[in-house]
Amino acid sequence: MSARHTKFYLDKRNAKWLGVCSGIADYTGLDVTLVRVGLVVLTFIGGFPWTLLAYWITAWLASDKPVEFEDMSREDQRFWQGVRAKPGNSVRDVRSRFRDIDRRLSDLEVYYTSHNRRLADEIDSLR
Repeated sequence: MSARHTKFYLDKRNAKWLGVCSGIADYTGLDVTLVRVGLVVLTFIGGFPWTLLAYWITAWLASDKPVEFEDMSREDQRFWQGVRAKPGNSVRDVRSRFRDIDRRLSDLEVYYTSHNRRLADEIDSLR
């Protein structure tokens, strides 16, 4: 069974400790440094035992990032981060891309099937 792109995984490759912050950064598309600084600030502001407890529980429950996700292109990573963050927008973007491709193909079809004398002469000269 293939791994799901929309699931949270620990990112051990970019990990400093257990990979939770790098996993959160990979899942949301935020910079990993911002996530780590945010965790430290939240811990010092007053969530001392709870933030560390949540960190350990997350590290214990979450699975490691599959190897097949390591070689994804940056464009694919951004696409899946968008799907996780706002699935409705991702569907809308894909539909928009397909509409654009369909329109362009339609324009090509009209151009090649129309009675374009210059194009017909070029095709005849190739025969």
